[in-house]
Order: sequence, then structure tokens, then C-alpha cells
Amino acid sequence: MKIAVLGATGQTGQYLVNQALQQGHAVTAIVRNPGKLSVHHDNLKVVEADIFSADSLTAHFRGQDVILSCLGFPASFFSPVTGYSLSMNSVVGAMREAQVNRIIAMTSWYTEPNSGVQSPYLIRFLLLPMIRSVLTNMHEMEQFLHKTEDITWTVVRPPGLKNLSASAQEFLTHEGYFVPNSSGNPVGSAVGRGDVARFMLSLLNSNAWVKKGVAITTK
Repeated sequence: MKIAVLGATGQTGQYLVNQALQQGHAVTAIVRNPGKLSVHHDNLKVVEADIFSADSLTAHFRGQDVILSCLGFPASFFSPVTGYSLSMNSVVGAMREAQVNRIIAMTSWYTEPNSGVQSPYLIRFLLLPMIRSVLTNMHEMEQFLHKTEDITWTVVRPPGLKNLSASAQEFLTHEGYFVPNSSGNPVGSAVGRGDVARFMLSLLNSNAWVKKGVAITTK
């Protein structure tokens, strides 16, 4: 399959690129700084583009079967985070121009403002306020995708991320903003970035989560 990866130089993106190549996919890594991606492979093409410009992205999207996004933008206490929604607006515009209609994008648990009310105390009152600007903009991006009728999207929501390679652990999934246990409380903790990449790639040949947001964790 021909896939274009956004955020390929990020920590999760690098796992995604490597696994996709191992699985035999033809990968186009769309990056801001090609020098940051040290992977070399016959099936890998590294190109430079502006993720906030549909015109810059369109040529690289042509002929692709799917777009995978691991884009990330840091939290800010001084100004709202806008990178997720602004980049997705450009990405969707380029997808339409290039006639690509499948995208799989990574966000996070608790993007919906009220979804963290059952989370553990430290997460609810310490972590979530610290990253709320990021979660808010992720949610805006998700809402934008919800409104697109011609785009076949899936949003993958992991909890915290660890810099670990893919494991063989089974996934727990839930259509929502976290994975609940039988009592409705969040279950699971940080997931390895390699496992997030593994789950995203597993969706390439599946319609299980089309036009849905899926929270994931591992058993």
C-alpha cells in the first residue's frame, strides 16, 4: 500500500515509518526537516512540505492510498494551540485535490472537555489542566473531521505515551475518549509509541473504526 506519513520525524512517527516499511508498504514521509529522519530504505521517499499549506501537500498526496498523521504540537500557557486544527484543514484540502479520501490520525484520551471527570485525581487536577490547550485543539480537529462527508477518517486516541517498541500485547478499544472498565472508570495507562503505530497500521485493511474515534490501551 502507498502511504504518506505526517509527523514522520516525531517519536511516534518514526516507529510508524519503520513498521510500515517492515510490512512492505511504500512510504512517503512528509517532513519539515528531512535531515531529522535517519531511516534509509528503497521503499521510503522523504519530502519536504509545509503542513499548513494545502498547495504544498497536494503533489505529495497524489497516488497515495492513505494518509497517516502523528503530528504533535506542544502545550502553551501563553497562547492557544492551533496546530492540529489548522494543519488538518490544509491536509483535508490537499486530500480532496489529490483525490485521496482515507486518513488515520492520532490524538489522545480526554480530548472532549468533560471526558476526564472520572480520571484519577492527579490526572484530572494536575495533568489535564497542564495540557488542556493541546487537548482542546485536538478536539477541534476531531470535530472538523466529523463534519467532513467525503473523507474516510479514523481518530486513534492513546493515553500517555512511552518510548517503547511494539509489543505483542492485545489492545483494549472503545469508541470514546478513554477505555472504561466494567464500572465505567478509565482503565489502562501509558502505551508504547510502537504499539500506537502498530494499531494505526492495523487499520489499513480494516473498516472497523471508519468515521469513528477509538480510544486504545493495551492489556
